[in-house]
Amino acid sequence: MLIVLGILFAVAPVLVWAAIARTRPVGFAIGGMLLAGAGLLISVQQGRIDAPGPDAHLAFTVLAPVLIACGAGLEGRHENSPPPQWIPRRNSAIGFLGMQFALTLVAGVLYALMISEGSEAPPSKALPSWPAGISVVDEGTSCGSGGCWRVATVTSGDGSSRPDIIRALGLQKESCRSSGWLLDWRDVCVGARDNGENVTVYAGWGY
Repeated sequence: MLIVLGILFAVAPVLVWAAIARTRPVGFAIGGMLLAGAGLLISVQQGRIDAPGPDAHLAFTVLAPVLIACGAGLEGRHENSPPPQWIPRRNSAIGFLGMQFALTLVAGVLYALMISEGSEAPPSKALPSWPAGISVVDEGTSCGSGGCWRVATVTSGDGSSRPDIIRALGLQKESCRSSGWLLDWRDVCVGARDNGENVTVYAGWGY
């Protein structure tokens, strides 16, 4: 169900533009750009593109109406006054896009408030990719007074020592990177520890 709603969210501006476009050249050009944007957003939704989903939805919801407005302006320069029946379609389009933006903005604010609590661990993709010869024994989450972490226990199948495993992972020092663009201001910090028997790799939120 969520997948269907996500796809409908992405293609809605394309349908809106199809309802109000009046010329083929501008109509196809703007429609193509909106369709490309919808495809990128769907790829983010389904995990094929590694990008923060809430930020991608907000950016798309802002840029799609701007693109539609530019298209309508270009058509207005080269066409006569629109027919009377076009006015209600335009007003409905403005109302729909405004409602979509408002709902996305509210959802974004709620998301920002929710993540500020730090009650969830980072997803599995926050952990590094595992080099050849290194395998995951166990993966889970751990929470404490400082928040929650994604934790994986790894070992080497080729007899490498624990310090060699940490060097192979490139985690001699903890490294942090940005988690999002607009709504998610947290950093994801990744590091590794030698626990005496194997190596523990962790990913946690940094602020």
